[in-house]
Amino acid sequence: MTDRPFPHRSLIGIDQLGDEDISQIFAEAEHWAGFNREPRRADDRLAGLTQINLFFENSTRTLLSFEIAGRRLGAQVAAVPVGQSSVKKGETLLDTARTIDAMGADLLVLRHPDAGAAAAVSDAVTCSVVNGGDGANEHPTQALLDAFTIRQCKGRIEGHTVAICGDIRHSRVAHSNRRLLPRLGAEVRLVAPRGLLPDETGGLPVFDNLDAGIEGADVVMMLRIQRERMEDALTGLLGDFHAAFGLNAERLKRAAPDAIVMHPGPMNRGIEISGDVADDPARSVIQDQVTNGVAVRMAVLDLLTRERRSA
Repeated sequence: MTDRPFPHRSLIGIDQLGDEDISQIFAEAEHWAGFNREPRRADDRLAGLTQINLFFENSTRTLLSFEIAGRRLGAQVAAVPVGQSSVKKGETLLDTARTIDAMGADLLVLRHPDAGAAAAVSDAVTCSVVNGGDGANEHPTQALLDAFTIRQCKGRIEGHTVAICGDIRHSRVAHSNRRLLPRLGAEVRLVAPRGLLPDETGGLPVFDNLDAGIEGADVVMMLRIQRERMEDALTGLLGDFHAAFGLNAERLKRAAPDAIVMHPGPMNRGIEISGDVADDPARSVIQDQVTNGVAVRMAVLDLLTRERRSA
């Protein structure tokens, strides 16, 4: 761990982070990963601070891991039941955020269906804001935990080939990962049906054939089909998606012999990934991603509040 001041009040997207910031998050996450393996996992550095989780979309992994992370660090953690909140009476997102801020929240973890929502909220409040996913835009802590998992499993990220496969157009996970992983030295490929590729690929190599896209890859990162974000014109892809783009054990043979398989969850088994691959103890690191999510989010919550705690 390091005492270097963290130069950000909020975490909205990957591009705001410098190389030193990313290295610091990983160093802190290493500490918390070890801490989380202990029989008793309680720290009090966020004691007296209040963390509010405000999720306008359903979530299991992200919401629960942020709650566990905050509680293990000693914060007072509360979740806003959006279905019973004043939002249902017509209150705007910014008014809700300002109300939470006025109550003395120190951290606000936000998930919202609109791209740019986290940035707008951060501009409107004084507390730290963590983007827990904004529409199809970004999900920075997921990309950080993915990169951390690759480094943990492979020893390094630099020089490895990562194939990001599936519904890239609608995936905030893909958009954050394709910003982060190339900066860390990975060769990133985008693999998707033409209708599910983003309009802008950042110069990354593109494949519209899964077999070709994962050939020799060291990491195969499958993505969930984002049914809730797909335009009507694209829903016809679902019928034959698994046949053309579903990852199964036979297809995985095209990747490197020691390739690992990732998925941010929740998984659509039998659509983008088969159950035998998802549960393969030698290849799948999906549960490692979940475990590392708590450590990475503990690191982020700790770093974002250091200046506030020292004031």
